[in-house]
Amino acid sequence: MSFGRPPTFSTFQATAPDRGSFPLDHEGECKSKMVIYMSCLQKNASNSAQCRVESKEYLECRMSRGLMQQEEWKNLGMADVHKLQGNCTSCSASSQANSKETAAP
Repeated sequence: MSFGRPPTFSTFQATAPDRGSFPLDHEGECKSKMVIYMSCLQKNASNSAQCRVESKEYLECRMSRGLMQQEEWKNLGMADVHKLQGNCTSCSASSQANSKETAAP
């Protein structure tokens, strides 16, 4: 029986998703990282350049939990994000103050 499909239709073969697509986080494993990233975007008028640290943390969470393919940071354009951490606008004030103190002569 076909149950809504033509009888000549071959059996369904699952294929891998296209590169760049990844499963939804149905169980909310990385929801807190996503909320922090989205909040950063909202504070910075959707300027993602100001939220690169948060973006990297979110992607790292997804990769570590198998919600997206493991990828090198340089392939994602984030190899230099650790250098930008002092520019993080949504980081705590104390961590920013600490980075300024260590930079002072």
